[in-house]
Amino acid sequence: MGKKIRVLVADDEQDFRQLMTVWLESKGYSVRAVPDGKSALDAVRTDPPDIVFLDINMPGMDGNEALKKMRAFNKTIPVIIISACLEKFDIKLSARYKVSGVFYKGEDLDKGLALLQAALRSHKNLKIAD
Repeated sequence: MGKKIRVLVADDEQDFRQLMTVWLESKGYSVRAVPDGKSALDAVRTDPPDIVFLDINMPGMDGNEALKKMRAFNKTIPVIIISACLEKFDIKLSARYKVSGVFYKGEDLDKGLALLQAALRSHKNLKIAD
């Protein structure tokens, strides 16, 4: 069996982080979950995952700022924006910083998985977990 695909989930809501972690692990992915933008940056800088789910609305450093800073040192890692409310999401930022997709927290988790798989296929050419 090959190396597990590593997913970083950055979200300030513990319940959502836990839900995503358990669900993605059940699909065969290795998951690291962090509570804020600074922790996400540190994780990508020190031990880059294969893909990032990044919440926009977080206290401290929000997802918009974390994405800008992340792209300063890692331009290729696929990032999927996650949020319950995208009012603070800058759509121009999405194009400029090459966001791979947007996952709304109210949607079925299978849509998040489909976004993840599409991003990995197009950006990383990685084998998708079954």
